[in-house]
Amino acid sequence: MGNIRAFRRELSKKRWDAISAQIQDPALSLSARAALRLKLFLEEEQIIRNEGENIPAWRTIIAFPDIYAEGEKEARMAGHYIHEQGRVCNISSDWEGVLKGGLLARRDAGNEDMRTTIDAVIAYADRYENEALSHAVRYGADSYLTAMQMFRILHFCLWASNVYHNTVGRYDQYMYPYYKADVEAGRLTEEQALALTEEFFLSFNRDSDLYTGMQQGDNGQSLMLGGCKADGSCAVNELTYICLKASLHNRRIDPKINLRVNKDTPIELYELCTELTKQGLGFPQYANDDVVIPALVEMGYELEDARDYTVAACWEFIIPGVAMDIPNIGAVSHAELVRNVILTKLRDCDSFEALLEQVRLAEIAEADRQEPGYRNLWIEPAPYQSVLMSDYSHDISEGAKYNNYGIHGTGFATAVDQLAAVQAYVYGDHSVGKDELISAMENDFAGSVALKHKLRERAPKLGLDDACAELLDTMIRFFHDAWQGRTNERDGIFRTGTGSAMYYLWHARDLGATADGRAAGEMLAANFSPSLILSDAGPLSALQAMARPTLKLVCNGGPMTLELHDTVFKNAEGIKKVAQLVRTYILLGGHQLQLNAVSRETLLDAQRHPEEHQNLIVRVWGWSGHFVQLDKGYQDQIIERTSYSI
Repeated sequence: MGNIRAFRRELSKKRWDAISAQIQDPALSLSARAALRLKLFLEEEQIIRNEGENIPAWRTIIAFPDIYAEGEKEARMAGHYIHEQGRVCNISSDWEGVLKGGLLARRDAGNEDMRTTIDAVIAYADRYENEALSHAVRYGADSYLTAMQMFRILHFCLWASNVYHNTVGRYDQYMYPYYKADVEAGRLTEEQALALTEEFFLSFNRDSDLYTGMQQGDNGQSLMLGGCKADGSCAVNELTYICLKASLHNRRIDPKINLRVNKDTPIELYELCTELTKQGLGFPQYANDDVVIPALVEMGYELEDARDYTVAACWEFIIPGVAMDIPNIGAVSHAELVRNVILTKLRDCDSFEALLEQVRLAEIAEADRQEPGYRNLWIEPAPYQSVLMSDYSHDISEGAKYNNYGIHGTGFATAVDQLAAVQAYVYGDHSVGKDELISAMENDFAGSVALKHKLRERAPKLGLDDACAELLDTMIRFFHDAWQGRTNERDGIFRTGTGSAMYYLWHARDLGATADGRAAGEMLAANFSPSLILSDAGPLSALQAMARPTLKLVCNGGPMTLELHDTVFKNAEGIKKVAQLVRTYILLGGHQLQLNAVSRETLLDAQRHPEEHQNLIVRVWGWSGHFVQLDKGYQDQIIERTSYSI
């Protein structure tokens, strides 16, 4: 890879200015500019062929002009709600359809700008002088190898077209017909398929340092395996296992592996996945079909579509080819919400039930506050991404079959632990006075050392006490009900979820001391996990507490994140125990789970001596990255996570 990067280049100022003038022509619509930009980008790209290489496309251009002249983007966006960069992102293409039929079959149905992108991609593929690849891009793949080559070209061009977080979708489903046909015809062995898959997976890491994200690794290249078919039958096949083995052998952060499981998933599959987790990659991430599919149907997705779900960049559930869902449009800080209710309403509440009612009303008020801010959405046209959708008759930025918005939720555990402490000590044994608690929280427990210790070390905690699990159900219902019945301007719904994304850091920074003994500014747990101050709990206790029947109400996505000490994986017996642990969470009704194999000692040493830990990979929130490349805030939060032994 180092030699290839020597080919990378920046455009000369003269060339940059000339291309900018073409793309930013005020006479062109934004859609036409986007199509022209892709065409010129691909024409500028240098074609690199390496001897013995099967998978094409290496990016050589570091940066390329945008479609906006200086100041134009801000003027066009004024008065609109802009999600992230205002570009199409975080959706899953119709990979099955486009690989089968090729681009020419879509050419006549689209508009002129879409046709421009199709012609540009075909011309780019032709420059590789590979007859099979050229035929596949035009008319569809006819072998496992050409399907991978074609995918690489199409996916590479998505990045070049300036959309981002370009997911991979249900790879073992849309690629399986090509694999199966090759094997049955004697053109391919399982060993050859594994080698090709490994090479294909490596191609996702070629250019990832140039891709948009919070940090390197946060690029959305998520791949889904397993699950069920449209008729509900098991979809696990030979390619499922090949993909897991390829990722295991490669030990790279891309593509991120996700696995759909259910109550009937064999323990052998969990054990192979645990071998992958052992490598410290932070995946596979598990999604439970028995919870997710009914939840999606309840949200309004057709059953056949729900059965075809995959994940967005991190873990949000989306449908390939037919959805323009924005699954991460905002977030609610439950920890802050409960804290504010305690500070402002506790004195007036004569019972714990009255306090809970104030929390419920606060959840509604927060939804009322946030919802208007998501109106008047503006998204930049994306003609090439539109070509890759199931309905390519219009620009995908205008919407699709599903146009739902996802609302994350941070600090569930901290919210529940605060309520549990108040229930036990203020309304229970009356050992803590209302004014005493409020004053301590307002002053970050200065002068209240004993109270802080009591709240932090002795109060009930989610993951250890049954009463907290019931309070978690209550918080989930409050969150769901506050957003239930609301619709966005695209006739979609608001889907509540248990994911945190980067909000778990953002919401913690300005959060004052909380009633569970947490200090001001102290970190929150990532996603749907017990508090970082929880102690004396085992992994099974934590899993049991978080596998709630109410999870069907918050299926925007958001996994329980569990850290296991890397010594757990040291032998075959440990592998079996971890696999059983994962299976138990699924059988208990958990909706999503991701595991990290970590060592606090190793992580601390990596902070001190990053040069010695360049290959140390960790799960951050919904993506995996190199630990030493993360911002210190993310590093510190990962170090503070509780690592369990079995």
